[in-house]
Amino acid sequence: MRLMIRYELKKVFCRTRGRAALVSLLLLICVTCLFSANVSWVNEKGEEETGFAAVAALRAAQKEWAGDLDEEKIRRVIAENRRIEETPEGQSEKVQESNIAYGWKQGIMEIRSLLNCFYAEQFREYDYFRADSLKEEDAALFYQSRTELLREWLAGDARELFSENEKKYLIDRYESLPVPLYYDYAMGWTRLFEFAPTIVMITMLILGYLVGGIFSDEFAHKADAVFFSSFYGRNKAVRAKVIAGLLMTTMVYFTVFLVYTGVNLCYLGADGWNMEVQASWTSWKCFYPITMLEKYFLIAFGGYVGCLFIATLTMLVSAKFKSAVLAVMVPVELIFIPSIVENFMGSVNSSLANKVVGLLPDQLLQAGNALEYFNLYSFGGEIFGAVPVMLVLYFLLTIGFLPVIYLEYKK
Repeated sequence: MRLMIRYELKKVFCRTRGRAALVSLLLLICVTCLFSANVSWVNEKGEEETGFAAVAALRAAQKEWAGDLDEEKIRRVIAENRRIEETPEGQSEKVQESNIAYGWKQGIMEIRSLLNCFYAEQFREYDYFRADSLKEEDAALFYQSRTELLREWLAGDARELFSENEKKYLIDRYESLPVPLYYDYAMGWTRLFEFAPTIVMITMLILGYLVGGIFSDEFAHKADAVFFSSFYGRNKAVRAKVIAGLLMTTMVYFTVFLVYTGVNLCYLGADGWNMEVQASWTSWKCFYPITMLEKYFLIAFGGYVGCLFIATLTMLVSAKFKSAVLAVMVPVELIFIPSIVENFMGSVNSSLANKVVGLLPDQLLQAGNALEYFNLYSFGGEIFGAVPVMLVLYFLLTIGFLPVIYLEYKK
């Protein structure tokens, strides 16, 4: 059996088209890593710098403000932000002087963005200048403001989107958030999360191309009669194809994801792995009580389950229709068509529409973004977020596809 599996893998990776696909994947990874690791620092002259020195300077500046985001820390950030705003550079309309003032804020910029979110006028709006209007005494309402924004949204724009139990569930999650939040420099994680969906989707497209021909090659080369008339042609050989497809998906996915992770964290640093995701302004709305490291594992596992599901579906189409072209179209359709559906249904203010969109397969490939959405599902009196539901649903579907592939190709 091992020789059969090895033979199936060699058929894919030793061919010119397979190697070309892997080279394309490598180039796309390099380009994505360049974007994700592109961090700048504004120096004392108001000039932008990049590279290792810029990362080190930004890390040092934000490390000075690391620690619990208690009332005293928030008060200091508000005071520091106002002090900088009241300087001649902060009041100036000249670009160079304005950049200098921005450079002075870089150490508190992430916390300042949290202020813009927590003290926003509305739950789903972001005002960059909101922090400039705050006073030190507002620091006492930092965490309370976040929950009040949710309450107002649930009672207003979202009143028809959730049941009373679901509203209570969300409010309870917000109120149970352990406070004060711990803050640290976490640029490595935030940039990694930002471009993770791109990496996963690119990997899935290449994987779809690679696994698409596993079950159709014998028919394309008119060797199907020989294949099925051999001693193991209708049992072990078919199982070897299925296992080869799963192994290929696993090896390529984790190789790509670990390389992407290593590049980002080695260059930008892994600091902040233990801070709650809500301490990052990009995830301040999240109702899941998880840390940055836990979010990383959810993204990695969610992307893997999503890739496995789409790969097995691609193999099923290949086995059913004996066509690599039709099989390769599966991942493209499952990645891009849901985006069209989401844009169409996104304009419909409906609870059912949100629940349907929240479970489309492309959501697993961008599990980090799905963690920010308020898609809830009730089972047996319990309420769950979309991410755990999708992980279970698509894992079971993947397992269910395997015997179907085997039986379909066997006949």
